[in-house]
Parts: sequence; C-alpha cells; structure tokens
Amino acid sequence: MSKIFLIPGLGADTRVYNNIDLNDHEVICVDWIEPHETDTLNTYAQKLIHQYHITPKSIVIGNSLGGMIAIEIAKIIPLEKVILISSIKTIDEEPRYFAFYRSVPLYRLLPGKLLTSMGFMLKPLLGKMNEADAWLFSDMLKNSSPTFLKWAMGAALAWDNKIIPPNIYHITGDRDRVFSYKRIKNATIVKGGTHIMIFDKAKEINKLLKKILKK
Repeated sequence: MSKIFLIPGLGADTRVYNNIDLNDHEVICVDWIEPHETDTLNTYAQKLIHQYHITPKSIVIGNSLGGMIAIEIAKIIPLEKVILISSIKTIDEEPRYFAFYRSVPLYRLLPGKLLTSMGFMLKPLLGKMNEADAWLFSDMLKNSSPTFLKWAMGAALAWDNKIIPPNIYHITGDRDRVFSYKRIKNATIVKGGTHIMIFDKAKEINKLLKKILKK
C-alpha cells in the first residue's frame, strides 16, 4: 500500500487534517522545514522529498500552499496520486490579486512576528469556523515560523508553474475566497466549501478521498 504524505497550508500545520480519515493507510505528516531565502517552491519541494523520503508511487495530499508544493513534488518524481484541497494547479488558476501583491509586496514591510498574530484579519477571508476550529487556526498561525511565513508568501507569488503533472485530483469549494473555483479547471466542487472546508466539510471530503484512493 502506498504511503500518503500530508502537506498543510500557509500558516498551518498538519493538524488541519485532524478531521480527515485515512486510518486504512500509512500516513506521514509533513512539517514545515526552514527555507533558505533563495528557495523557490520547486527547490523547497526537493528538500521535502529528501527530508521525508518521498519516493516514486507515493500519494501526496496538499492543502492550499501545500497543494502547490505537491504539484512541484509531482514534477520531480512520479507519484501514484496527487490530491489538492483548496489549492491551485497552475498560475492560470491563481487569483487576480496575486498580480497586485507581486507589484506591491506589502507583506515584506510587516514584521515577521506580526504575521503570526493576524488570524483575526484572515478569518473573514477563510470562512466561518466554530469555536474549536477557530482556536486551532489561531494556535497554528501563532506557532508558525515568521521566517517561513514571509518566505512562503513571496515564493507563492513568484510561482510560475504551467505544468499539470499526471494523476492529479483537485477538490475545491464554491465559496473559497482565496482561490475562486471559477478560475479552476477540472476540479470536484464542494457546495458551500470555503478555503477552510477541510475543517467543516470533512465528511464530504472524506467521501471524495475514499473514492479517489480506491481508483
């Protein structure tokens, strides 16, 4: 049975997968490692491959930023399946506001520590959360590396991928305000799913994952 590697999103850790049921599989949680300032998403993906011994024919599941890195991993080694949740496959699917932040990189002006305490500003963008999920989101962000957050924002904005590797499965929500489903092609759309649907739409996502993993 193939190993499944779980990659979280920006400002998160693998606790975002707490409600995802993969009990019948060997699961490896990928924690963020500190990047070099010159790393791209591609070179960072190479580091994760070596750090976590991701081998050909593995399965990689990536949420948000983790999905973009999963794409880069799949460009380096042949994977059995790549599953994106609330993410994008190429720059053709990126939101229009990426262009603004590339030309006006405001995030560079913010102290790193401030980024870890901005959960209250991000919650309206991510979607409604119950009390437990809101606490978890804030705790994950608070415990994120400021260095990693700043690097990841720049690396995501600089991502220029136009290649869709084989064996890609894409799940997104129709209420995602970060990555609009209207710009995404060939994805399974979860009705009412926000950017953090991995929390509150876990039942639907688990059903979809079960079908994908059986293929």
